[in-house]
Amino acid sequence: MYGTQGGLRLFVFHHAGGSHLLYRDWPGLLPASWDVRLLDAPGRGRLTGEPQIDDARALAGFFRRRLAVDLTGDFAFFGHSMGALTAYELTQQLAREGGRLPVWLGLSARGAPRPTGDGTRRHELPDDELRLHLAAMGGTPLEVLQDPDLWEMFAPALRNDLKLVESWRPLPGAPALSMPVSVYGGEGDVVVSPERLAGWEQHCARFTGLRMFDGGHFYFQADPRPLLEHVARDATAALNAAGTVGAVGPVGAP
Repeated sequence: MYGTQGGLRLFVFHHAGGSHLLYRDWPGLLPASWDVRLLDAPGRGRLTGEPQIDDARALAGFFRRRLAVDLTGDFAFFGHSMGALTAYELTQQLAREGGRLPVWLGLSARGAPRPTGDGTRRHELPDDELRLHLAAMGGTPLEVLQDPDLWEMFAPALRNDLKLVESWRPLPGAPALSMPVSVYGGEGDVVVSPERLAGWEQHCARFTGLRMFDGGHFYFQADPRPLLEHVARDATAALNAAGTVGAVGPVGAP
């Protein structure tokens, strides 16, 4: 079983408008004993033929059903931007149903929940303005932003995911996350401030800290190794703690 020799099954959730491809090198950069699963939302990557989902809870429900047989033993979630929201919602859904929970949660470039949301409507921007915003964020290949045919191909997925993120609201009274939670971000992120990232501490019973890196919203794109060194260290510490104190309890448990 994962965890007996330092092993862990890590599920990686991608950003808005993306797929598993940005993270394709990660399995080789994380501990060899880990089973790293790079996931795609419907309509992306390996799931291109499936209808897209523009609601965060529905997307989390999709993953809950799809991953049900794999959410056993010691597993953890890491999500970047929209992926962090997906990981958070999935964890909350598992908790409400009394399911087994991740031993660790890694949240990257996603601000803490706000009852009123972020107040942004980027998914409704005209094409020219949206392309400028995406260029400032990074992460979207320039050829997609500059080539009209590629833009027409990829814009629906980008708008879909931005709508998902911008329309999401946390459920009233959502309990704090009980497992260790680590938060990561870029110093030059034009979307998420360090203060918004630090706000996760108020939603976690075991907040392990905020780690900031040089770069913007996709601070790890050029070289993911600095981030993944922290991911390996933080998740391993959580895994060891879970093996010492027993199974992780429900969200909100002491």
